Amino acid sequence: MAKKKTAERPSEDSPLTFEQSLEQLEQIVRQLEQGRLGLSESLEVYGQGIQHLKQCYQTLESAERKIELLAGIDAQGNPITQPVDDAELSLDEKAEARNERRSRSPRRTASSGDEEGAGQLF
Repeated sequence: MAKKKTAERPSEDSPLTFEQSLEQLEQIVRQLEQGRLGLSESLEVYGQGIQHLKQCYQTLESAERKIELLAGIDAQGNPITQPVDDAELSLDEKAEARNERRSRSPRRTASSGDEEGAGQLF
């Protein structure tokens, strides 16, 4: 007779959801913080925690790649989006790219009434 699978624990073949993996990680942290486990058991639980942490990071990175970045607005007022493609950039490179995108966006309109000083450099 085949064993029944519980609803709480998915099979070995199906990965946990982000929320399930995060909950498991939180339980592991609580166990380790209590200090009631022996050394070998602590190491085993710690290894499981690392696996849950990796899965959470992978899920977050995947979600981040799916987010679209607002690049501007077209003449009809519709948003122009582009996929986030700077996943491998360093934080400094990301900040530079963000500043570059901001500098490309129009800060004032032609009808702002400030044409008088438009040619001045100061």
